Amino acid sequence: MAACQDSWFDWQKSDPPKLKAFADRFHAAFIRKGDDPYVVPKAATSVDGLKIVEAFPGSVGMGVGFSLLVDAKFDAAKQMLAHRVGKPLGHCETGDSMRSCELQIAEQRTLTVMAQDDPKTAQTLIGCYYFYEK
Repeated sequence: MAACQDSWFDWQKSDPPKLKAFADRFHAAFIRKGDDPYVVPKAATSVDGLKIVEAFPGSVGMGVGFSLLVDAKFDAAKQMLAHRVGKPLGHCETGDSMRSCELQIAEQRTLTVMAQDDPKTAQTLIGCYYFYEK
């Protein structure tokens, strides 16, 4: 879902049972702590070898979609996503102390990777956004 290969946004209309099954599995594997806008894995969980630290199942900031904070440096996360979708992520920017790259997969589906612009940063946000306002 975070690599834009599946979309809860599309499933809402095209396959509600599939969305419910995904939501049930997701809620069984993740837990919300307090009023945080994210959930955390109940047990060690990874995506393509990158440890998931937090999940944002509906939105993050001005983006609506599905995203994960992974325990990986920006370049490793970017490389993993490019390998997964079979295309390099382009449209890369650095500014406001952030690095980001994105790839539009389809209309209303943009694959994004972003992290703080600091070589010491060891966590990166990866996600699929259906609507994103910069």
